[in-house]
Order: sequence, then C-alpha cells, then structure tokens
Amino acid sequence: MKTQSTKKTGGAQLLMQRRFGPLFWTQFCGAFNDNLYKNALVILITFKAYQIGELSSEQLVALCGGIFILPFFLFSALAGQISDQVSKSRLMVWIKVWEIGVMALGSIGFVTENFPLLIGVLFLMGLQSTFFGPAKYSSLPELLPNRELVTGNAYVEMGTFLAILLGTILGGLLVSMPRGGGYLITAAVMGFAAMGWLSSLRIPSLPPIAQAQPLQLNIFKSTLDILRICRRTRSVFLSILGISWFWLVGAVVLSILPAYCKQTLNANEHVVTFFLALFSLGVGIGSILCEKLSFNHLELGLVPVGSFGISLFALDLFLVGQPSLQAPLVTVGVLLGTPVGWRITVDLLLFSLFSGFFIVPLYTLIQERSEDAVRSQTIAANNILNALFMVVGALLLTLLLAAGATLPQIFLVIALLNLVVAAYIYSLIPEFLYRFMCWILAHCLYRLKVQGRANIPLSGPAVLVCNHVTYVDWLIMASATQRPVRFVMHYSFLHIPLTGRIFRDAKVIPIAGSRENASILDAAFDRISKELRAGEIVCIYPEGQLTHSGDLNPFRTGIERIIQRDPVPVIPTALQGLWGSLFSRKHRRLGQKLRHNKLWSRIELRIGQPIAPEKVNAPLLQEKVASLLAS
Repeated sequence: MKTQSTKKTGGAQLLMQRRFGPLFWTQFCGAFNDNLYKNALVILITFKAYQIGELSSEQLVALCGGIFILPFFLFSALAGQISDQVSKSRLMVWIKVWEIGVMALGSIGFVTENFPLLIGVLFLMGLQSTFFGPAKYSSLPELLPNRELVTGNAYVEMGTFLAILLGTILGGLLVSMPRGGGYLITAAVMGFAAMGWLSSLRIPSLPPIAQAQPLQLNIFKSTLDILRICRRTRSVFLSILGISWFWLVGAVVLSILPAYCKQTLNANEHVVTFFLALFSLGVGIGSILCEKLSFNHLELGLVPVGSFGISLFALDLFLVGQPSLQAPLVTVGVLLGTPVGWRITVDLLLFSLFSGFFIVPLYTLIQERSEDAVRSQTIAANNILNALFMVVGALLLTLLLAAGATLPQIFLVIALLNLVVAAYIYSLIPEFLYRFMCWILAHCLYRLKVQGRANIPLSGPAVLVCNHVTYVDWLIMASATQRPVRFVMHYSFLHIPLTGRIFRDAKVIPIAGSRENASILDAAFDRISKELRAGEIVCIYPEGQLTHSGDLNPFRTGIERIIQRDPVPVIPTALQGLWGSLFSRKHRRLGQKLRHNKLWSRIELRIGQPIAPEKVNAPLLQEKVASLLAS
C-alpha cells in the first residue's frame, strides 16, 4: 500500500535539487531556443519579404508553423514507444546532443541567409521536440512523489512560457540588428543548446519502465495504436482533449494578435511583442497560482475556474470592440495611457492566467492516472492531438476570416465555443464540477487545514470514519483527499431533485436503516464490499446522523460488519470547527444561521493513523475520533 510523502518541498527548493532542477533547466533551454529561432526566422521572412518559388512571405510564415508541428503527427508514436523502453535520462542527453547539431546547421543558415536550409532546420527542431516531450513529461512522476507533482508541472509550465517569452523577444531583437544579427543568433542558439545538454547530464538516472519490444515503424498504425492506449482511461483521454482544446484556442489567439494590433488598434510592432510577452507571462503566473491554490495535491476543481476565466475575458475583448485610441500610431506607452488600453491589457493577461489554471491540473491528471508502462506513449498521443487541434484551429480561423468575421468577433466565437466544449467535457466527467464544488467550499467559504494527510494511502483499499457535523462534511473531506472517495450516505439525499445528480456523479453509496429498508441496507454493504475489493477508499459516518449538540453520538456497529467481510485498514478522522456554521444544526432558523455564520472561518480535518482490521471495533473508533477532536 503506497503512502503519501509526509513533507512537500516548495517549488523554489525543487529548482535547487537534482531530482527536478536539471530537468527544468534542460526544458527551459530547449523552449528558449525553439522560440528564439522561430521568431527570428519569421521576422526575417516578413521584413525582408523573402519568397521561395511562388510562395509569398505571408504564406511562408504560415508554412513555418505547419513545418514545425508536422513531426508531431509523423513521429510522436515512435517517440512514445522509444521513451517507454529506454532510460529517459539517457534519451534526453542524446536529444540535447542532437539539438546542438541542429542549431549548428541553423547557425549556418542565419549567417548565410539560406532560407531553404533555415526551413529544413525548423523541421529538425520540431522533430527534436517530438522526441523530447514524451520523455520530459513522463519522467516527472518518476522523479517526484505525487504530492509534488502539481508543483513540478506548474514550474515546468511557468518555465516553458517564460522561455517562450524571453526567446521570442531576444529572437526579434537580434534579427532586427542592422549588422551582425546572424552571428549573434548563432552565439545565442549554440550557447543555449550547450547549456541544455550540460543540464541534461545531471538528470538522475531513470531505468526503463517497460520491457523492450519491437518498435512499430508503420506511422499510421503506430499512431492509431497509441491513440487507443490513451483511450483506456476515460478521464485521461478527455483531459488530453481538454489540453488540445487549449492549444487550439491559444494558437488562434496568438495568430490574430499581430493583425489585432495593426488593424483594430492601429498599433506598431512593439505592441505585438508586448502582447505576446503578456500572454506568456500570464500563463506562467497562472501555473504558479494554480500550484498554490491546489494545496499540495491534484485539484481538478480549478479546471472549471480556468475555463470560465478564459471565456469571460475573451468575451470582454469582444465587448471592447474597435476602440479609438486617438493616435496616428499606437505605441505601448499610448496604449497604457488610456483606460481602454489597460482594459485590453488586463483582459489578455487574465485570459492567459486562467489558461494556466486550466492546463496544469490536466497535465498532472494524465501523469498520475496513465499506466506506468505506457505513460510516454500517452504523452505522445497528447502531442499528436495537440498538433491536430492546432491545425483545426488554423482552419477555423481561415473560415471565420473568409466569412467576414472581424477580429473582435473571433474573440466572441472563442468565448462561446470554449463554454460549449467545457460543458461537454464536464458532462462526460462530472468529477471536474464535483471537485470545483469541494474546492469552493473548503477554500472560499471556509479555510481548511489538513493534519495527517499522509495517513491516507495513495493506493489500496481503506475505510475512513468521521464525526458527522454538517450536510457538507463529505464535500470538505473530498477536497482534502487526493484520491476519489466513495461516501456512504442516506438514500433520501439521492432523490433530491437539485442535488441528487451531484450525489450520483460522486458515486455516493446510498444506505438506509434496517427498519427503514432492509434491501437498501443490504445493497449498501454489497456495494461497499465491491468498492473495497476494487481498491477504493470508502468513507462512513458511524454516528448515523448529524450531531444535535456538537458532541459525538455513539458509533454504530456497521463498521464492524464491513471489516468482517473485507479486512482493510480503518482510518479515524475528525472535522473540527464546523459546529455552529451555516450547514450545522446548532441554529434552527435560517436568519440565526446567517447571523452567526462566519465566512472564510478556519476549519480543520485531522487524520489519524490507520488501525489494523483485526483491532477494529466501534467503541475503539469512537475513542480515536474523540481523541483527534480533543487534540
């Protein structure tokens, strides 16, 4: 039975430790180089109006995006297979050696302004990223315990978007220099490629996860195979679709930003760079905030927060319309000197910030819930679908522009489509909205502190027992546990029109008293047994009713019947600070409840040591829970 780490290391401390720091800096240098190179190439093509054959400079810029993501379609399946069967740490070292060679070719291209060579190198860069991605993301669960996985993902996303920001800005500055720009780009890309390689040498040794098998070299068959693999776990597959949707939205927004600045705002190229920087900075800030608001575990409740924020601020960008900034050419200073300019800036920053809320929990879910032996292939499937959705986004943008849609109207389409997609995903996986309710209750209405979280195992069956103070005890307990919990509750709650769906989606086990309905009671014990044998955690309230006085009621013997049938550990828990709150029975009238209820009051969940099944009895468990309350 795997237990949780008792101590969580902060993100800044992780960066200083070998188990995470080298991987972070290896990824940072790679993302920096990718974006320095791509932006320098795009600006060079745009401002020198280069053509290849019949292709205009505008078409070449669009082609560059397609060339970079083409390897993700063609070779992600192969990359996933290799990453699962070899040492990921050694693989990343060789990929970084490959990057040095690729950047050497790119350097020759920039110095000589050989555009066919530069575009060929762009393909090789995409190919290198295709192989690095599965190794990077699938190695995080091997380097970090589960309690630090959200932190690791948040810092990787923050670092990636910070690298995108810095690389994009530096690429634009270097290529625009009148003399020596090509040589300066050469020095930058070669230097960061070398630093990425040196960082990769310090990544801890990671043994292969899966046994070596013949590689499936058929591109189409292997792609279909890994897409089938990622569909084995429904929540993983839908999370991949959610991430892919984010990349579609992000690709559309980043594609229209230059035209939005030029046509809608009448702004210069520095405003474009400012907005691109703002987007990257927002995602980075959102990723770190997501880690802080997750309270040390995977918090799916933040995903709906993220999707709502994306739609809200995309909608406001539409409502801004085409503002009159009263300047012949809008600079960053002019933009920030007007209220509407600040409104657009804040909208774009918060749009990207909530994107960080959206993607960090989804990446963490994929890593936690995908099978160990095929985790890299699952990440590769994510890369394939990300690339596919980005292509779909480009086609959608083309169709909207062809239909005569204005750029503000495109923001409206994004806002509405995002709400539709979010509603669809949340209807398929109610766990997202259920966890959102838990998060709101535990961290907005109350301030929940958890003691002894490490006593709940990360795997294997167990029974939680707890005192029963309010109608929302189960939501608070669910927010404090990293694993899904099956709560045993009175059957009548499942028949309430407005809340019954929530209980059913949360897989609550209905129960009744023996005199009320013996068949429901027997079915409840059968269902509890089934869940425990499936390795799940079940939570019961042995008092059988809410407290009327704030004190413990006598524990009933149903817990003994459960353990006799399935001998599993029992973990005593105690909720402190809820008596007298809005949902307790201390005050009978609603007016009294509202008058005495304190928003954001401190509550606490105390989790005791597991008790071996052979020692379990109702009086002992009551004593343990009372002791936790008294402490």
